[in-house]
Amino acid sequence: MPRNRTIVNAQLMNTQSTPAPAGNLHPLAAKSMSGAEVIVQVLADEGVDVMFGYSGGAILPVYDAVFRYNATHPNDDGSEPLPLIVPANEQGAGFMAAGYARASGKVGVAVVTSGPGATNMVTPVRDSMADSIPMVVICGQVGVAAIGSDAFQEAPVSTIMGACAKHVFLVTDASVLEATLRTAFEIARSGRPGPVVVDVPKDVQNTALTFAGQGQLPIPGYRARLRNVQSAQLDDAGCASFFDALAQARRPLIYAGGGVIASGAAEALRDFVADFGLPVTTTLMGLGAFDTTDPLALHFLGMHGTAYANYAVEDCDFVLTLGARFDDRVAGVPDKFAPRAKFIAQVDIDPAEIGKVKAVDWHHIGDLRRTLERLREYGAAHGIHPRQDGRYAAWHAHIAELKRVHALNYDHDSELIQPYAVIEAINRITDGRAIISTGVGQHQMWAAQYFDYRAPRHWLSSGSMGTMGFGLPAAIGAQFARRDATVIDIDGDGSIRMNLGELETVTTYGLPVKIVLLNNRGDGMVRQWQKLFFKGRFASSDKSLHTKDFIKAVQADGFTWARRLERKEELADTIAEFLAFEGPAFLEVMIDPDAGVYPMVGPGMSYAQMITGDFIASRQRAAGDETLRNDMF
Repeated sequence: MPRNRTIVNAQLMNTQSTPAPAGNLHPLAAKSMSGAEVIVQVLADEGVDVMFGYSGGAILPVYDAVFRYNATHPNDDGSEPLPLIVPANEQGAGFMAAGYARASGKVGVAVVTSGPGATNMVTPVRDSMADSIPMVVICGQVGVAAIGSDAFQEAPVSTIMGACAKHVFLVTDASVLEATLRTAFEIARSGRPGPVVVDVPKDVQNTALTFAGQGQLPIPGYRARLRNVQSAQLDDAGCASFFDALAQARRPLIYAGGGVIASGAAEALRDFVADFGLPVTTTLMGLGAFDTTDPLALHFLGMHGTAYANYAVEDCDFVLTLGARFDDRVAGVPDKFAPRAKFIAQVDIDPAEIGKVKAVDWHHIGDLRRTLERLREYGAAHGIHPRQDGRYAAWHAHIAELKRVHALNYDHDSELIQPYAVIEAINRITDGRAIISTGVGQHQMWAAQYFDYRAPRHWLSSGSMGTMGFGLPAAIGAQFARRDATVIDIDGDGSIRMNLGELETVTTYGLPVKIVLLNNRGDGMVRQWQKLFFKGRFASSDKSLHTKDFIKAVQADGFTWARRLERKEELADTIAEFLAFEGPAFLEVMIDPDAGVYPMVGPGMSYAQMITGDFIASRQRAAGDETLRNDMF
């Protein structure tokens, strides 16, 4: 579903809200409430069970209403029904809400004040937009009369967020506040999910209102498009065309993206593969959409994807693209992506993504889960059983050989601690069932490569935006979403600095979040690029002179288990102890500073030119230095 970047002033809209069905009256209907109390009650109605935010003058009425709601509506065990988690910084609140949404599939909620409170949310909002994460962000704003006067802590939130969010509302008419909030949740979770921002002036929060307990804003265009997509059924002709093309293929491949997870289609994908036998590679954001331990799994593809996945893409003759968009990290040179594919099919809920980057031969715009189920039904009804008739046996054998010959590998004999070994040790102990959050940098790619993702919503990382500082607050949000799960933030020394203040948030709320810091004393990914493309000029990326003592820092923030690992022979025992600790724990691992992320597909290169490094087998050695030119800048 296309994302609307529309700024909506609720005062200027037709304020006739959509009524609830007859006989479905809210128990609080007709009750007198302030605007702030309406906001809180709508959050409760929408099933919100935690929110994240930092206070300030323009949002204080809402915070007070939250306090009073929790005091008067305790859970049976005495806990608060709407806990408001206070971070060190509003950006942290945004990434906590995003982590909650990514781990749960529900809408994450952040509530912040005006001015700098709202502008600190810009990066999390854009990050969630780029990765299709459902969020509702409620911002306080100066009074209606003061808007546009450069009042204290005023910022043009509608203008700023309009370029970042799926939808933005500025509520200047208190009578539509309730309907606006309900509509915000509808937009955030429907179609292609995304963040919705609701800007609420302080005087609107204080206005006396009558609670309706129902209603939404009239957004007929959006709902009409949504209905069209949701009702889109793949007809017999479309199915026949798809299977006619598949019948000609001998080396078919599924390229699955984050849309599989967002649509809840992971199980449908697994059943489809069981029926038809197509190997699966995913995008970075699609990790977990298909069990990476399955014999037909190729892990992820692209710039730092596995060598065997990229070689499989080079070899395939048919590509089925599911909830993926041929982004530049996957199809950097679109004409060279899947060069032997005679047929490319694409299924997506967003029509804007169809053929946007690479031309396709067949497509369907609609819900992924229902589309896969429809194809399975058609195949069963027409006796299409390619997995059973053995037509892909040679292809499956080729896939197995690619995975054997071009497996991920590294220097096992080095006396220095290799980051890959750290990830492997964590994976062994957790059996690939932990929820992994990461910052951005080399550690992000190592965690993606060397961990098994057996189920959706176990991989939380900033994909499209590549936002450093994401990992720690996202892990906090995920732990609130999945209190029973092992949540591990795998981070880097550069990335974790960005939101280091959230260490205290972990201990303040007693969260058993585990943090692994892979410390290479610098911005490792930047250094790797500087080594390959800038002749080793390590401008600003060397942090060896920095004096941060992370262990002392985390101890000061209340961590009782905090350890620095420097000896390779202590790796296995230390990680086992770290993971077994029942509360929050922090492990800093001093890794080989020269460890690199390989494979790597450089700018302007095809998969055939992939750089595999010294320990991963390549079909052919990378060309000379002339291929390592900087085509990005």
